[in-house]
Amino acid sequence: MTTPTGGERLRDRRSQRSGSMAREARKPWHLVLAALVLIALTIPAALLVAPGFRGPEAPAAAVSAPAWQQAPATLSVPQVLAPLQPSAPVPAPPAVAAQVEPVLTADGGGTFTGMVQDALTGQVLFDRGGSESRVPASNLKLLTAVAALRTLGPDHRFTTKVVRGPAPGQVVLVGGGDVLLGAGESQPGQTLGHAGLATLAALTVQSLQATGTTGEIKVLVDDSLFTGPALNPNWLSGDVEAGEIAPLYPLALNSARFDPAVTTGPRPQDAAMSAAQEFAARLRAAGAGAALTVAAGVDRSPGAASSGAAVLAGVDSATVAEQVDLMLQVSDNYLAETMGRMAAVATGRPGSNDGATAAVTAELAAAAVTPDAVKLVDACGLAMGNQVTARQFTDVVRAMTTGADTRLRSALDGFPVGGLSGTLDTRYGDSTTSGGAGLVHAKTGTLNTVLALSGYVVDADGRLLVFSFIGNGLTPGAAGNKVALDRAATALAGCGCR
Repeated sequence: MTTPTGGERLRDRRSQRSGSMAREARKPWHLVLAALVLIALTIPAALLVAPGFRGPEAPAAAVSAPAWQQAPATLSVPQVLAPLQPSAPVPAPPAVAAQVEPVLTADGGGTFTGMVQDALTGQVLFDRGGSESRVPASNLKLLTAVAALRTLGPDHRFTTKVVRGPAPGQVVLVGGGDVLLGAGESQPGQTLGHAGLATLAALTVQSLQATGTTGEIKVLVDDSLFTGPALNPNWLSGDVEAGEIAPLYPLALNSARFDPAVTTGPRPQDAAMSAAQEFAARLRAAGAGAALTVAAGVDRSPGAASSGAAVLAGVDSATVAEQVDLMLQVSDNYLAETMGRMAAVATGRPGSNDGATAAVTAELAAAAVTPDAVKLVDACGLAMGNQVTARQFTDVVRAMTTGADTRLRSALDGFPVGGLSGTLDTRYGDSTTSGGAGLVHAKTGTLNTVLALSGYVVDADGRLLVFSFIGNGLTPGAAGNKVALDRAATALAGCGCR
């Protein structure tokens, strides 16, 4: 065997190193790439961790927040409207006339009458035929509001009750003047639906259970509180067919509407029976787990429920003040007629149309409204036979705003506000009337040839003014007539008329 020489060993070592380097060069490329990725990730991580070894950095200098973002040192003074001052200047009548006369003009046929008074003193500031009798349309509801608040009182509520019937197994649903009943549970925060038939049915079942009553129950309805014709013969058949009004009963769901959200179109023609049928259905559901069944169908009570009949349950309406406000806001004819009849009952008159008009007329006199000739044939203003003067309306609004009978103040929240609420919510939007938006508070009135607007406004000098403008014989549908009313009221709102 040949022993390798030193030179050979050196060549062998070189050969081995060369082979090792060749093998390293042949390693897979993806391993090299993985190593590079690992290095790339390690460097940022080290930078994140490093501050923990260096200790906390010095805090950055605080940036001062703007004044409006800082907590206040003291509480601000509440921003409220200052009360009206009796020392505010009264407008000069010629200056008021100069503002109102040019804009209060009819579009086509017909004429406008009107009156403006200082609310505090009663001084007449504008008078165009203010003592002339006119068809007032729904402005008549202001007179009905006066009668209801004076005879019933703002806090009065109407009770719908259930009493034991004249025969065993019978219960009688007794109408007490609430025509704003809801079908479901009572809604204490609402005016429409404040008293609910589902709640009344549940209370009735509780009373029947407490007395051990079981078996079948027959529901009767007593609607004898109202008398006389249910439909006023002075109302046009077309208005009845269109759903402007319906036969009057002392209990109804949704002001005699099938759906509280639908305030136009056909209405129940027997609101009392509709309400009683709904009550029977609610009683049937409530009594299902209490061994009580309810007979099919509802009958009218053969007579008024006995005053001594045991009361099983009752639910109360919203207050008269709340109902008057709703009546004025949306110009609810059915509710107005009900208020008139309930005012009649409260004064010992029959709960009829004649009783209602007599009660309203009498309360106007008692409220010191100017005794011009007044003719009322309904309580809502739907009939064309009503005759009232602009002066009487300004007297009524004065009584509500500044009169001695503070019960009438309750009606003020019901006045629609120009551009904001009720029947004025879509008006006062153009350049000639926008100055009255949010400032004009007034009751509207609309019939085919009649438009009216009566209410109050604070003028530019801080003086409270009351007004009434009534158009009769107007061209039906003429767009300029409502605008004329709104411009006249807007002129008063902007009046610095001295």
